[in-house]
Amino acid sequence: MGRGGEPVAVLDGVFAEPGAIIETVARRGEFSAAPVREGGYPGVQAPAPAAYVRALLAAADEALAQLFGHADGAIGGIGCAFSLVTLRPEQLHPLQTVPHVDIAEEDRFAVLHYLCDQPFGGTAFYRQDATGLEQVKRADWPGYTAARDAALAAHGAHGYPNEATPGYTVTAQIPARMDRMLVYRSNTLHSGIIPADLPHPADPRSGRLTGNLFGIYRRA
Repeated sequence: MGRGGEPVAVLDGVFAEPGAIIETVARRGEFSAAPVREGGYPGVQAPAPAAYVRALLAAADEALAQLFGHADGAIGGIGCAFSLVTLRPEQLHPLQTVPHVDIAEEDRFAVLHYLCDQPFGGTAFYRQDATGLEQVKRADWPGYTAARDAALAAHGAHGYPNEATPGYTVTAQIPARMDRMLVYRSNTLHSGIIPADLPHPADPRSGRLTGNLFGIYRRA
């Protein structure tokens, strides 16, 4: 992706019966509103069970080795939740209207598992125009946030991020697909592609349901 050729892995057909996962989440998921932080999730989330976490990590194993350039990685710091977008564009916090990074650390990774289909958009990756950043390291954080805040102050908030978001250029777009998994570094600038004209119910059976896993990948 982008000028730096940063890799993102796309895996399709991860589970034999993704519908069974959705049904389990619908019956047992304990959803609550996600806190608004730097690019906080625009909806509700429920903790994912350990069996699902293990299955995602097993499916992502080869992709992680390729992403980080070595196959002897020790995985830690795992957090995983099922997520549903529920906020309308006018309900967003300003920081939810621009692309974001999950965490500005090069050894962190994200696994995004779509449990919904193409009408719900997908994932877009970005470059920040003022700084040229596509990945944000810890040392980049002051300049990145200053440029982000300046663009928001100059242009205001305009709903979910898209190709027209002032101050950013799209470098890649990957459409949602049922049982599609993306694996990428957590410091990569990105955002969900959230169609403004679709309802976003808090129902795993009909909403924009994803599994979102974050972790650390370091040499053993």
